[in-house]
Amino acid sequence: MKKTILFCACHLFALILLAQKSKGDPDLPGFGKVDKADLEMKQCDFDNKAEAMVMVDDGSLEYVYGSGTELKKRVRIKILNSKGLEWANVHLRYHSERNDEDITSLEAQTYNLDDAGNVVITKVEKKLIYEKKINKKFSEKVFTFPEVRVGSIIEFKYKHSNIGLIEWQFQRPIPVKYSHFVIDFPEEIEISTIPSCSHQYDHKKEEKSTRVIHTFSMSKIPAFRDEPYIINEDFYRDHLDIKITALNFAGRREGRTVNWLQVIRFLMEDEDFGIQLKKNIPRTADLDAKLKSVKEPYQRMKTIYKYVQDNMQWNEYGGIWAFDGVKSAWKDKKGTVGEINLILVNLLKDADLDAHAVLVSTHENGIVNTTDPGTYDYPGFNQFDKVMAFVEIDKKFYVLDATEKETTVHLIPPDVILSEGLVIEKIETFDWGWRTLWNKDLSSKNVVLITGEIDDKGKLSGEVTITSYDYARITRLQAAKKGKDKYTEKYITASNSGMTVDGVEFENLDSDSLPFVQKIKFSQALNSSGDYTYFSSNILSGLEKNPFIADSRFSDVFFGTNQSYMVYGNFVIPDDYTFEELPKSIKMIMPDTSISVVRGANVSGNRLMTKIQLDFNRPVYPASQYADFQEFYKQLFDLINEQYVIRKKK
Repeated sequence: MKKTILFCACHLFALILLAQKSKGDPDLPGFGKVDKADLEMKQCDFDNKAEAMVMVDDGSLEYVYGSGTELKKRVRIKILNSKGLEWANVHLRYHSERNDEDITSLEAQTYNLDDAGNVVITKVEKKLIYEKKINKKFSEKVFTFPEVRVGSIIEFKYKHSNIGLIEWQFQRPIPVKYSHFVIDFPEEIEISTIPSCSHQYDHKKEEKSTRVIHTFSMSKIPAFRDEPYIINEDFYRDHLDIKITALNFAGRREGRTVNWLQVIRFLMEDEDFGIQLKKNIPRTADLDAKLKSVKEPYQRMKTIYKYVQDNMQWNEYGGIWAFDGVKSAWKDKKGTVGEINLILVNLLKDADLDAHAVLVSTHENGIVNTTDPGTYDYPGFNQFDKVMAFVEIDKKFYVLDATEKETTVHLIPPDVILSEGLVIEKIETFDWGWRTLWNKDLSSKNVVLITGEIDDKGKLSGEVTITSYDYARITRLQAAKKGKDKYTEKYITASNSGMTVDGVEFENLDSDSLPFVQKIKFSQALNSSGDYTYFSSNILSGLEKNPFIADSRFSDVFFGTNQSYMVYGNFVIPDDYTFEELPKSIKMIMPDTSISVVRGANVSGNRLMTKIQLDFNRPVYPASQYADFQEFYKQLFDLINEQYVIRKKK
């Protein structure tokens, strides 16, 4: 993140700070002190599915005079099975661009029991800890624990200097037996601690000499395992946020919190953001020629958007800023997300369209807290990782990201759909403010046509034509552009292990005005028993496997869009076979009517025609309703995967 609204340095230097070492938890075992019983442990007593367990997660964040904030951290992990061995590979990331942060005092060691039952310690040698540069902003300390096997305990500790204010994560992908975090700041710096926790935690606040110490702890925290259709894992994990709310010096209190108006005003005056929106982007002759005969506002927007998409190359850097300026990026035909999309806003405004910059947070980045505009030291714009163009035409709005090549002009970019965007404009215009980036009329739609023939050896051969619209088009197109092998792996073989793919062809791969068509020739051996052969009409629909088999869930189910699946089958069986009693035609509706499914079938001679129509009219299902949702989904998949039975005539 580039920007902070810095408070005057003299305020901090005026603080008379007594750097005191905060006391750790006296109940925690010291570094290097391991019980034999822990090494003999076979499984986690509160999560028997765990491949590993964090036994100790201990941290202290302290403001040290002359050095800023310093994090001291210690982690101890028990390896419970072979899958847990991956935890022996450690990557510690830090900001290295200006040499302002560093990780030091790093110690790491492995504990094992020998044949005689003695604890054996194997240290990680300093020469095996190496630096890895991630990009121009970040580096990592990387090392691997030696002598790690199932049953081992690994432990490491380090100091992270000048880290700033951090988010403490209580919950991890593996269970945590005990998490302990201390925040130790001088009384002159007022902080606010903001827990976001679904499990019980302890909090103690103490005032010692000139320090204020907060201690948080949590025990037996269940693993936060990967859940399908989750918008952002970090948002749902139990965690603690910290921010500075005020400074007290010379008998005067200075508040550090800001409001969104201040944030917007700062952005509009910033050289790398608002000033860039005032730059005159030189129009090119070919763009002028394209716009000359286009008068209708929607078509003008579409023309400019497509032109920037086609002529600007993204350099893979995100963010909201135009560090090198929009004119330089336009000249080089290459830039950051911020530079490219601020260029887009400029060109749209120049074409007399009602266009503004909108700050967004992608699903991967996290969910924006619209009630927290932040502080002078960490303003609210740091919650966002992209800027896009926001255009209003005939009481409809459009959100445009010219770095996304597959997203057509009428679609809200899928990585921000159903999120909150902050439209940025001069305060006096009243055109700024929050907008929910959602359009109920846009959906993910797949139409699947299956033609198949079953031979007398029980082999089904045929062709499936999948026509993908809107958001379904984007996701499938992205896989297809990585090659037919990648597409086949993701959409065919991953869910249909017994299927042989005899050919894959694509249509409209490079057309943004037509649906994406995929044609797959396939064959597969069907299950048979005696004179009976069984098959499903739900083939390559994307609905072959139920993703919601877990009995419980931490996070909301986030589809992001409404969805529609239409699956039509046409199957021919051998003349000497006949159909047994067909599954009944049925319609099933979720109690809140947000999901409906229709299944039907009819027979004409040796030909079976089937239909499945499934509609989702809700993009999110809260975790509190998961039990009902999961039960309906189970019934749904039982219904669409019910087998058809044919029998050899006697």
